[in-house]
Amino acid sequence: MTVRRNVTPWASAALALTALLATGCAADKGDDSRPAASSPSATPHGYVEGAREAAEQQSRLLLNDPRSGSSRVLDLITGKVQQTDRVKGAVRLGTDGRFGYLHASGGTHVIDSGAWMVDHGDHVHYYSAAVRDVGELPARSRAQVRSDAAVTAVTDDGRALLYDRGKLEKGRIASPRTLPGTYTGAVVPYEEHLLAFADKGGATRLVVLDRKGERVASPDVECEQPRGDAVTRRGVILGCAGGALLVRTEDGAFTAEEIPYGRDVPARERATSFRQRPGSDTLTAPAGSDAVWVLDVTERTWTRVDTGPVVAANTAGEGSPLLVLQSDGALHGYDITTGKRTARTKPLLTGGKGAGADGSAPVIEVDRSRAYVNDPEGKKVFEIDYNDGLRIARSFDLDVKPVLMAETGR
Repeated sequence: MTVRRNVTPWASAALALTALLATGCAADKGDDSRPAASSPSATPHGYVEGAREAAEQQSRLLLNDPRSGSSRVLDLITGKVQQTDRVKGAVRLGTDGRFGYLHASGGTHVIDSGAWMVDHGDHVHYYSAAVRDVGELPARSRAQVRSDAAVTAVTDDGRALLYDRGKLEKGRIASPRTLPGTYTGAVVPYEEHLLAFADKGGATRLVVLDRKGERVASPDVECEQPRGDAVTRRGVILGCAGGALLVRTEDGAFTAEEIPYGRDVPARERATSFRQRPGSDTLTAPAGSDAVWVLDVTERTWTRVDTGPVVAANTAGEGSPLLVLQSDGALHGYDITTGKRTARTKPLLTGGKGAGADGSAPVIEVDRSRAYVNDPEGKKVFEIDYNDGLRIARSFDLDVKPVLMAETGR
């Protein structure tokens, strides 16, 4: 069952949405990432200053070994590897599609991978540029970073800071704007607004903020124990104890829909973090240690797939298999509808183990045609053709242990 709640507006004028043009094809007065054209033919369609446009996805892998601090960027088009600044003690590596965020106790190191895409809905632009280290955000290891085309929101211990995304693209970390109030979980930029959870009357409620942090709407919906979020083409998914919320815009206003599990789910089996092909409407999350949740945002349904011991999971969606890296070190493919296993690779992880001694675990990164699995102990990354029976298409030998990995350019 799907329960839908409309936003209660505080001021209807504040909810009028304008088109998000920060990365659009037409020049935007507030976008300093490219020069304005003096005539229709002066600047090529989709032009971005300092970048090369390509006809295909320009994927790169960000890699880090927390123990040594060694960091690398692997270009998946050329196969070349580039060294970046050392970052020791990183506990997480996140990405917004272009920038990598290495979270350590002393701060969060920002790497510009030099690969990204701009999605205009009916067509996509792919870009590549030089890799560079941008600098440090004063955010601790548990900080959560979320971005859109205009801003990067950093939520750390309840406080949220907004950074100018355009400045990051130019290699600079500008002084941030501090949002008023405190928030539970990540503050998520969406449709020129910010989605956040705030405590109100003893309950955790969803609020919609403008870019100055002022509340412009208060949805009539609660979310117990919010954890996990993902941006899809149909809106933003926010994880809750009872399932998920789908927040989107409709007819010029925000709406919030509840997508409940439809059953009682113990705390240890709830979806608390989501993995997906960027933009996909099919999300995955561990359902305890021996199963995986698949959330179909289009159909508003949860499916639990019993897989056996799970190390990592992901899917490309749209009829593709559910990919599960299991404790035997092999990658398994499952039919999401039937729950049956359809394919299995040889063991990919050296020693056949899952989590490393430091508690970190390999991940599965997925794009439109390939999946990538990191083998830290073997100093390898495997490229998997998930549409061809999980065929190992390529493997990359590295000079560092790729304990942390994230894909950009998608």
